[in-house]
This record gives sequence, C-alpha cells and structure tokens, in this order.
Amino acid sequence: MSVPGDGLTPPPAMPARWTDPAPVIGGGTAAFAAAAVAATVADWSIAPTAWAGTVLGALGFGMFALQRRAARRGRRTAQKGLVPPPV
Repeated sequence: MSVPGDGLTPPPAMPARWTDPAPVIGGGTAAFAAAAVAATVADWSIAPTAWAGTVLGALGFGMFALQRRAARRGRRTAQKGLVPPPV
C-alpha cells in the first residue's frame, strides 16, 4: 500500500478476463460432468459423487448467473463485486 508522498504508485488493475469466475465455474462443472459420464459408463463406484458434483456445479453456476444479472441491473440485494465498476 502506498502512502502519499512516498513515490510509489499502486499496481495496475488485473485484466477482467483474469478476475472473471465464470470460466472456472463452468470448467469445473464440465469436468465433473465428464467424470460422471465416464464413471457411469465404466460402472465405477464414484459415479454418484461425480453426478452430485455436476448437479451442485450447475446449481452454483445458475445462482452466480442470477446474482451477476441482478448486479448489472443495479438491484440493492445483489452481491457486490460481480461486475466491474463503471468507468
């Protein structure tokens, strides 16, 4: 943290593509879905766990999408920090 008058400047902001959680949530859900299909086809005992991960990932992504939409619309009850501040 820079103090006024110390000659240091704050670091630049990270690019938006590095701070967007949507690809990570989607990738994790897709990985669980692929594992669930593979475990079901191969008749492995881990199949129910993989299907549960797929369902929970899809529900989490849906809730994230709803919160992001509410934040973009400016709803008071929306989670903060999901959209970049206006420039």
